[in-house]
Amino acid sequence: MATETRGQCLCGAVRVTVSNAPHEVNACHCSMCRRWTGVALVTLDVPEADIRIEGQEAVRSFASSDWAERSFCGTCGSSLWYRLTAPGAPADYYLAAGLMDQLSGVTLANEIYVDHRPQAFAFAGPARQITEAEFMAMLPPPAQEE
Repeated sequence: MATETRGQCLCGAVRVTVSNAPHEVNACHCSMCRRWTGVALVTLDVPEADIRIEGQEAVRSFASSDWAERSFCGTCGSSLWYRLTAPGAPADYYLAAGLMDQLSGVTLANEIYVDHRPQAFAFAGPARQITEAEFMAMLPPPAQEE
């Protein structure tokens, strides 16, 4: 994939430019991602410093759990990105890969929530398989109440 790549939602109201574009995607099979996208959520993991977003006024967000939110285009409904919101979590964008104009040379690196993956959703190629418990253990610990 090119060093800088562009993408947009279905209607073009939200446009993204990614610098230092990753060469790998990840797939999540949790029930929320499946409901949100109709299949697994396939993402490019992009640090906040490497993304430029145009059309922020069309972006809508939904707090899908105590520790994450999902954003979508308020005009066409396209899934845009997933972000962790827990204190101490990285400010990365887990950008819906389908937004991007160019994905040549990108490979699948990880599948998470594989213990929730429907049998019909088997992906081709080798990828690291991560269960729900393994993924939850990777998240920052919850903030302690005083």
